[in-house]
Amino acid sequence: MNSDTTPKSGALPPRALPKRRSGRHRDPLSFDKWIGTPALVLAVPGPAGGTVGPGMVDLVRAHRPEVEVRYGHTEGERETLTEALGGLRAEEGRALRAVVVPLLTAPYPEVTDAVDAAVRAAGADARVTDVLGPHPMLAEALHQRLAVDGLVRADRMRRISVTAASATMADGVIVGAVGGAEAVSGAGVSAVLLAARLGVTVLPADLGDDAGLKGVLAQLSEAGSVRPVVAPSVIAAEFGPRSLARLSERHRIRVGSPLGAEPLLGKIVAWRYAEVLNALGAERQPSLEELPAPVGSRHRPES
Repeated sequence: MNSDTTPKSGALPPRALPKRRSGRHRDPLSFDKWIGTPALVLAVPGPAGGTVGPGMVDLVRAHRPEVEVRYGHTEGERETLTEALGGLRAEEGRALRAVVVPLLTAPYPEVTDAVDAAVRAAGADARVTDVLGPHPMLAEALHQRLAVDGLVRADRMRRISVTAASATMADGVIVGAVGGAEAVSGAGVSAVLLAARLGVTVLPADLGDDAGLKGVLAQLSEAGSVRPVVAPSVIAAEFGPRSLARLSERHRIRVGSPLGAEPLLGKIVAWRYAEVLNALGAERQPSLEELPAPVGSRHRPES
């Protein structure tokens, strides 16, 4: 046997590079690099002044470090969405300049219309994604927020229990949405998943519909709930702190904190971004001129 081909006893085996998955098992955060990296613009409901925009930018950058991440508000005169979309007009050779992700857990026409208006006003070459929900991670984020507020147990319910962990914890939850019937339908998905996590009755409701909310509270009471709480499925100013405080006083019910900038929401945003780019890649394949040029000594340009 040739000594050059004989494996050495102390040598490491050749490293096998992982193969990129495709199809149904492909990483949902991946996308085709030939498209480039359009800016990811977060559309924050309401006027400037909170910490949601900067917080979400930091969270999204953890998943998309190669992408320029911006944010802008749908209301007010500063830090507006129109300003955030500035300089992102169509360019020759660029498939897309920006992907706009509305920071909404459910469809809310008032906000989505404002997002579309901002894109038109800026003249941006941008596509607007779907809202963040419904998504299984929203239920997990709601669970975490309620647990931080001390309203539910932090771990998932894995055994049948007929008693709450303490007299202060909720024995019924209302997932509060904003935006009408379609938003309540999306909140219903989170309610089902949250009920499985907590082992208590969870129902969806529109935070802006007092009559509907009273009906849901009556349903929880009939189911035996005496310590219900509201889990607001809102991120920014769709239903602000003052509105939540008035709702709590009016219905004499405990209300959890809004979601705000949550790590799980940052991951959903990154997925929405990848979905748009992957769909764009499916619509038009790259030409030879658009593919990156080969590199290395064999491909050096002739002098």
